[in-house]
Amino acid sequence: MLKALHFDCHEAANGEEALALLTQISRPDIVTVNWHMPVMDGIELIKRLRTDPSYQGLRLLMVSTEQDQDRIAMALDAGADDFVVKPFTEAAIGQKLIDLGVCSLSQVATSVVASRAPVRVLIVDDSLTIRSVLATTLAGDPELQVVGTAADGQIGLVRIRESNPDIVLLDVEMPVMDGITMLRELRRIQPRLPVLMFSSLTERGAKAAIEALVAGANDYVAKPQGSNLADVTARIRAEIIPRIKQLVPRRQEAADFSGGRLVPAQTPAHSPRVPRRVRSEKIAAVVVAVSTGGPSALADFLPAFISPSSVPVLIVQHMPPVFTSHLAQRLTHICNLPVREAQSGHVLAAGDILLAPGGMHMEVVKTGSTVTVGLTSAAPENSCRPSADVLFRSAAKTWGAGTLAVVLTGMGRDGFQGCEAIVAAGGDVLAQDESTSVVWGMPGHVARAGLADAILPLSQLGVEVSLRLKRRVL
Repeated sequence: MLKALHFDCHEAANGEEALALLTQISRPDIVTVNWHMPVMDGIELIKRLRTDPSYQGLRLLMVSTEQDQDRIAMALDAGADDFVVKPFTEAAIGQKLIDLGVCSLSQVATSVVASRAPVRVLIVDDSLTIRSVLATTLAGDPELQVVGTAADGQIGLVRIRESNPDIVLLDVEMPVMDGITMLRELRRIQPRLPVLMFSSLTERGAKAAIEALVAGANDYVAKPQGSNLADVTARIRAEIIPRIKQLVPRRQEAADFSGGRLVPAQTPAHSPRVPRRVRSEKIAAVVVAVSTGGPSALADFLPAFISPSSVPVLIVQHMPPVFTSHLAQRLTHICNLPVREAQSGHVLAAGDILLAPGGMHMEVVKTGSTVTVGLTSAAPENSCRPSADVLFRSAAKTWGAGTLAVVLTGMGRDGFQGCEAIVAAGGDVLAQDESTSVVWGMPGHVARAGLADAILPLSQLGVEVSLRLKRRVL
């Protein structure tokens, strides 16, 4: 949005980088500051700027998931001129810019309208038929715009530079440069551009999909195939278009520009975040919920804390059968420790890292001093099987306050009710932050409800688990 308002934007990943950058550029009109950052957080950055005479009068806007009134007051007391809670609407952030005097109502109104432009899609597939059917079907949706196509990965990289897409649809097997090679090169130059991989539900397709997801693809979808054009078109509309819109959401709210103010049509209501809970109970197990963006997130998260002597780690990753077995193999290679699909009746022991099999719920059951794994084909929950809610509820019942839950990137709200049960039993919940999540659905629901006692970037979550395990192990 700031770029749409013709701001010359500069970015920094933490407070120290921001201070260094400010010495290299001309004085900005405004600095937007995130609260939770590594190295130097937003509060410390604001305090530093407010004590430096050269930045006197500089507008500082705190942007954060924090929403408790005491926390907002803390940011304002530190020197922030205003505060906006994430996730925010264009109208909400636009009004803050107007109030701070850095742009006009007409500028913001124009930007809000422009921000509803269609999602720009690039199709990279060696099949002319697939490219044609996809382009025609996507073009029929007013919220999407096909900005280019490419027959191989090498051309695809050129098209990305030329067309500046919002998302890339990418096939795996192509001549000249295959999809995974292109993806690795793309992640080197554009780590945040959403990529939706095509896959098949075969053994070979599952293995390729897992490789792509670990390499940085955001999600995968079955490649549209078939001899009946109407059926293929229907599948694209039912399966691919919704996935595109989930990975690149457009702001749907309306805004009223009358009366000299921007008024969002609807302001989301969030429950206040509860204070951080400090506990001394020993951690008996770590349970993890993850969906969209999961394989890559798990590859970063697990190696930071697992060991042959650590407490059991049980993971629900939303995936179909066949895929989860390949994910377990890939994570085993990355972690240098065995990651296995769970088997019913398995007795949990130190060092276990278990992944719920696709198509099966996983739960834990305690008998005496022994905890075993159970697998069921009960009805899906939250349209998911496996479901994190099933695992989390059983963990709360089995380990109570000894449960540490981690909710990573993912669509929907699976794991939310399970986190409620864990918190009620005295356990802890960690959630991935919005900026590092592919989709801030599952962790976002947990964070906004005040169930998480820490909301951290992916790079810090594994370290936090490790620290907690060292302080509170069995």
